[in-house]
Amino acid sequence: MHANEIEYFEDILRSRQEQIVKNITNVESELDQLQEMELNDEGDFAAANNDHIVENAIGNQQDLELHEIEAALARIKDGVYGICDMCEEPIGIHRLKVKPHAKYCIDCREIVEKNGE
Repeated sequence: MHANEIEYFEDILRSRQEQIVKNITNVESELDQLQEMELNDEGDFAAANNDHIVENAIGNQQDLELHEIEAALARIKDGVYGICDMCEEPIGIHRLKVKPHAKYCIDCREIVEKNGE
């Protein structure tokens, strides 16, 4: 992979990393506000609880993506970005454009998915 391509993907990864950190911070702030609210009836409590569950699920997913982005940035630093963790072949540019933090090529990703990892 050329240096300008790596720089392109690093910029995308850092931008997404920044956005996720903002999102997580906002969700944590909203959850703190929710805990401080006085809920007057069961309907309010149920609605607030449902919102909490949804926000928690989104937060968990974004936390996972953040870890994957940090791993991709580490691979850039180590000079192995864009190389499949399983078969050690290059990951296609088109796959990286869709998922810049991908650690598997398409073929190996299918194997991982079939094995339930």
